[in-house]
Amino acid sequence: MLTTRLCTLLGIDFPIINAPMTGTASAELATAVSKSGAFGMIGSNLDPDPSWLKEQIQAVREKTSSPFGVGFISSAPGLEKSIQSALDAKVTAISHSFVDPTDLINQAKGSGVKVFAQVQTLANAKKAVNAGADVIIAQGNEAGGHTSYLGTLSFVRAVVKIAGDIPVVAAGGIADGPGLAAALMLGAEGAWMGTRFVASLEWAGPEWAKGQVILADADDTVLTKVYDLVSDAPFDMEVIGDRVISNTFTDRWHGQEAEMMAHQSELSEDIATATAAGDATTAPVRAGGASGLIRSIEPASYILREIISQAEDVLRNRPQKLLGG
Repeated sequence: MLTTRLCTLLGIDFPIINAPMTGTASAELATAVSKSGAFGMIGSNLDPDPSWLKEQIQAVREKTSSPFGVGFISSAPGLEKSIQSALDAKVTAISHSFVDPTDLINQAKGSGVKVFAQVQTLANAKKAVNAGADVIIAQGNEAGGHTSYLGTLSFVRAVVKIAGDIPVVAAGGIADGPGLAAALMLGAEGAWMGTRFVASLEWAGPEWAKGQVILADADDTVLTKVYDLVSDAPFDMEVIGDRVISNTFTDRWHGQEAEMMAHQSELSEDIATATAAGDATTAPVRAGGASGLIRSIEPASYILREIISQAEDVLRNRPQKLLGG
């Protein structure tokens, strides 16, 4: 049976964490992932009122006693009450992203709640190590949604080399068993997967977005800033991009950002209208480079079983073939 230090730390069977996609990794997905033996994560919304998050935490607890956590886009303003509510609820772990994690790690000390630090730069990885993160999520730019500019392969390996005894989890472009096996061979203790769980029955986002993911090929995503700029999103624009499935909107405005911003208000309304209508030519669908590996929408439990089975097969048989065994 495939097991790693991450499994021991979190009390899980499989070294997989679903990415806490904002507002769409809800209780249903977190429950399904945790009940299946991996680590389910709720993606907190950006509302300063923690009511929704409290409801989601309670909903998971009503359906499973398995470990689970909550993830935050910690660069967004006004999340103090939500973060404190997750700590007060004594979830197994919380995850912080897109900030220097030091103060947030210090806030959780003594709470009994483990802290994941998702990092996109080696500088922030070093800060997470020094602050005593329980797990470091090393996110490469193949990831869907908000990410930076370092490739998963080299970045995960670089973080492993500085992390010492802290488990590192690989994120970005991993959607199947061979991808998980590759991450483990880099020294990671598990994988963090978002896009594969977008194409799950339990993902709370719109069905039309799931359909775009399974139709996309490996060439069909772009790392851009157009949607963030139009919406004044709370990210460091010098570091962070946004990987989405290419569409008419990105074809028109990616690389033409200055001209685009002269029409910011109009375009913001266009995006809102398209999102409500399920118009994928204009609305963003955040998905990673692994979209080309995904061809079906399945229950999370099936996805996990398939990934683990594939990874075990690769790890059992591929080394023997390479080494002449």
